[in-house]
Amino acid sequence: MSKKSEFKEYKKEIMDAAHNERLRLALSRAIKSYRGNVNKALEKYPGTVEMAEEVLEIKKKAIPRMEKLAKQAVMEIEENKGKGYIARTADEALDIIGDITGSGKLIVKGKSMTGEEVGLREHLEEIGNEVYETDLGEFILQKLGSRPMHILSPSIHVPREDVAKLFSKVIGKEIKPEAEIAELVATARGFLREKFFQADIGISGANVVAAETGTLFIIENEGNIRLATGAPPVHIALVGMEKLVPSLIDAYKVSEVTWRYANYTVPSYVSLVSGPSKTGDIEKVTTYGAHGPKEFHVIFLDGGRTELAKYPVLRQALYCLRCGGCLYECPVFAVTAGNFGDKYFTGIGAVWAAIVNKDPEKAASIAYTCLTCGRCRERCPVKIDVPEMIIELRKTLAEGE
Repeated sequence: MSKKSEFKEYKKEIMDAAHNERLRLALSRAIKSYRGNVNKALEKYPGTVEMAEEVLEIKKKAIPRMEKLAKQAVMEIEENKGKGYIARTADEALDIIGDITGSGKLIVKGKSMTGEEVGLREHLEEIGNEVYETDLGEFILQKLGSRPMHILSPSIHVPREDVAKLFSKVIGKEIKPEAEIAELVATARGFLREKFFQADIGISGANVVAAETGTLFIIENEGNIRLATGAPPVHIALVGMEKLVPSLIDAYKVSEVTWRYANYTVPSYVSLVSGPSKTGDIEKVTTYGAHGPKEFHVIFLDGGRTELAKYPVLRQALYCLRCGGCLYECPVFAVTAGNFGDKYFTGIGAVWAAIVNKDPEKAASIAYTCLTCGRCRERCPVKIDVPEMIIELRKTLAEGE
């Protein structure tokens, strides 16, 4: 596709989204709810803002040491009878995971932006596996044949009426458009429940990883990730290198700041996973493979992250906690959702497209859509200066032409 036609297609997507009344309806509902919830969380726990400043310093120190921290985490995971891997490219990560899964498997998957980044579900399906997204939003998008429009709320652009129509088709049971959201959630629960216990493999990401113990911190509310990573005999985690921090205490702080700015005073679940299940109840002999998975595999993905870390201004994109707060404040996102971006959205998505995905045309399209208004920076817990990055990126892209 030529540069001109790629930009034309992007422009059409943006304009179509901006004139989509159902999209605006769904976004207006979500933005109002988000702002109220986050303001409530920060008022109830005012120390969160100060802790966010600590988290920024943690990230600033950890990002230049990503490779070293990844090697340390791999060593700790393997000492605890898991398997650790470092993948330099997306293709390498897919090959590693494909070798572990093989084909003909039933796989349940938790929401993972890194998995979305590399096209993990599509790859697993292509090599002959049956894969179910288990996050409610991701499940909706999988069945719609659509893509995520938000980091934390991937189906933010789908109104409840459309979900009712979709579930009526997928489940084979008529659900009225005016059905309560609780009925829609119960319908998905009933459909997916048995998949968790039939699955051969469960796949997750991680919100943050403590290198000193190889511990994955996984934040969620639905409980699907606990089931996906606890019920099947094999747990595979794909994690971007930028999620690594040195210590458990660092990881706790990153987790708490993330969930407060992500919309919650406290999440329903925070899982800490360091290895396969084990027991020492018989004669104090540690035996692996108890009620949980017998196998635990963690793949740390570079995929351009170490390259991005070399840019003094643009490396701020690696500080992102994936709380999603910036998206709700962005005036362009408010009318276009994830059409304003690529795998990652808004201004940070432009940086990601340029340096990590090596797609300057896509990066330019996003960078010149950004208003550089700075509202995202004001909401960001680690004060990522998106306007500064966008101005720097525009200069970098212009020099590269």
